[in-house]
Amino acid sequence: MSELNATAAALLGLLHEGPATGGQLVSAARDRFGSFFSVTRSQVYRELPALADAGLVRLGKQGPRSSQQYLVTAAGKKAFKAWLGSEPGPDHLRSPLILRLVHADALTAKQRAALIESAKTAAKSADGAYSKAIAEFGVARARAVLKLLDSIPTS
Repeated sequence: MSELNATAAALLGLLHEGPATGGQLVSAARDRFGSFFSVTRSQVYRELPALADAGLVRLGKQGPRSSQQYLVTAAGKKAFKAWLGSEPGPDHLRSPLILRLVHADALTAKQRAALIESAKTAAKSADGAYSKAIAEFGVARARAVLKLLDSIPTS
């Protein structure tokens, strides 16, 4: 694996916290950064064997129902640190909220307001300074998109 993609890097970052199965990684990714970076089950199960083949993770204990635990290796830690320090490249936004707002002309004003209220609720319930800041960013970004959409002539 010559260069880490963002999903592989996200998994290595999660594995820094300790061994985990694919299912645990899916859940942790959703909880930790699902509001701004989606990692699907299929992506996790595609990346883990590639990371193992590259020597960046190794197999740990076999769990119930054939679940396989993974552990980050020293090479994986080094690759993750290199990824963290590298140029991020273009920022690709994958947000279900923003995707809905792109099509907001098909929504009523009440429906658009409900989307924003939902995002605000998520921001208020975030734990920790970083999580709270990221959730507030999501709300601000959604407001900016709404402002853009409201400024576009409909006739």
